[in-house]
Amino acid sequence: MSENVPNASRPARRDVAALAAHPRSQVLVIGGGINGVATFRELALQGVDVTLIERGDYISGASAASSHMIHGGIRYLENGEFRLVREGVQERNRLLKTAAHYVKPLRTTIPIFSMFSGIASAPLRFLTHKQGTPKERGALLIKVGLVLYDAFSRDGGSVPRHQFLGRAKSLAALPGLNKNLKYTATYYDAAMVNPERLGLDVVLDGNAAGDSARSANYVEAVGAVDGGVLVRDRLSGEEFVLTADVVVNTSGPWTDLTNEALGQPTTFMGSTKGSHIVLDNPQLFEATQGRELFFENEDGRIVLIYPIKGRVLVGTTDTDADPRDPMFTTEDDVDYFFKLVSHVFPDIAVDRSQIVFSFAGIRPLPRHDDETPGFVSRDYRIEKSTLGGSALLSLVGGKWTTFRALGEHLTNEVLEILGQRRSASTTSLAIGGGKGFPTTDAARDAWVADNAAGLPRERVLQLLERYGTRAAEVIEAISSSDDRTLDSTPLYSTAEIDYLVDHESVVHLDDVLLRRTDIAFLGTVTAQIVDELAAVVGARLGWDADERLAEVAHVRRTLSTLHGIELAPNSSLVN
Repeated sequence: MSENVPNASRPARRDVAALAAHPRSQVLVIGGGINGVATFRELALQGVDVTLIERGDYISGASAASSHMIHGGIRYLENGEFRLVREGVQERNRLLKTAAHYVKPLRTTIPIFSMFSGIASAPLRFLTHKQGTPKERGALLIKVGLVLYDAFSRDGGSVPRHQFLGRAKSLAALPGLNKNLKYTATYYDAAMVNPERLGLDVVLDGNAAGDSARSANYVEAVGAVDGGVLVRDRLSGEEFVLTADVVVNTSGPWTDLTNEALGQPTTFMGSTKGSHIVLDNPQLFEATQGRELFFENEDGRIVLIYPIKGRVLVGTTDTDADPRDPMFTTEDDVDYFFKLVSHVFPDIAVDRSQIVFSFAGIRPLPRHDDETPGFVSRDYRIEKSTLGGSALLSLVGGKWTTFRALGEHLTNEVLEILGQRRSASTTSLAIGGGKGFPTTDAARDAWVADNAAGLPRERVLQLLERYGTRAAEVIEAISSSDDRTLDSTPLYSTAEIDYLVDHESVVHLDDVLLRRTDIAFLGTVTAQIVDELAAVVGARLGWDADERLAEVAHVRRTLSTLHGIELAPNSSLVN
């Protein structure tokens, strides 16, 4: 999240000006993570007059630190959270269809090293959610879980059933695996290849629903005054009051802090930190054979090794955390990840030089006191109270997979308060660039032929992969401008970056590097890219020389302290 030095001399941003000009709405949603934007979209599609504010960038907090998976959560069965698993697999199946541009089937394999391990402790976990003596799950327990998981996954028929293999067949399929394994279990969940862009599509859908919906990032709720919510534009420092019949707090891990700022202190949250590293290790990438390796380590933590975009994502941790603290991957986290990689693929060397990106985030879990972090419910609930003359709904919990269903649930609660009936369903409604997304070779060829506008086929396919069918708008912008490939990277062009700035609420340089593109995630960011993007983005946003230097300095600090990336020391801005 960018540091903001208010600049009162700069004209109000278009999004902020729209909020200030329309300070009264039926619903005010505070928090632009995935659950907040999903609720915003749902309400907007019902024709509700709704406003969304986010103190940082959209999808920049907890939602930006996901493991890039859409899944039912097979391990939640052991917690007895059958409702959550059922909802999760149903939503996974839906997203494979409604967000096919960013959600893809993911073959997932569990390496198993014993037959009966975990059987004795499973009833304790089910009944009390206490960890007991950590033990990784054995074949029998995993088999029972996958049979149940298949039963929950049956509706929709989007993914195949699980498969168990013995040692010989497992090693024939994945020869790099630890030779001491006894079985593998393989099932399907879904990969979310670009969480930040999927979340942004949800925001854009809400804004496109009509004039009764408006949103702004970098606008913070700082207090309650005059029967409303005092908000501050973190860019200009301007403050004004927004009022609504219903205020919905979807601040995730920061829910209690938002309520405190509103003069309604709560103790709902008890969040934990999850860390990840991204490795550029072709041997490890090849060894996965395109599958995610997913299992419980001997200490009871769920861990994953996940090939994505030519890199390998390794995670995650689950430790108590304070939402006031910055989240980053520690050296101990890295050591832990390397140990688990060597446990699964003992003949593949990994070292710190291969880490191209790291990230950590805080999960929006409910307060759990002495309950083991890994066994805290991933389900959600809605707490109801009042704020002056308005209803206040606080979301506790929630996860990426169920964002649509959660937004639907929250919206139904709001509609009941407003005395309105639901007028639209999002159950099968495509999200953003998922509308009409081609899923076969023939359909893809037809889409390219219809939308190329003179661009090379490879470029059109690249844009289709990045934006789904929203790529048609990007192609139009590129073909109607004086476009050129960036000097610092062949992956992006000036007109494409201009389009992102103009249409996707870009405010700061790190919005582009970390969320509108995957330049940083892939480890391709350089000092030259940062400088050139500062020039291109800055020209579009009207930055002066000092502002450009400040943005570059902030990006460098963010990459270093939060993502483990050290850029070359000397940097001169591109003129």
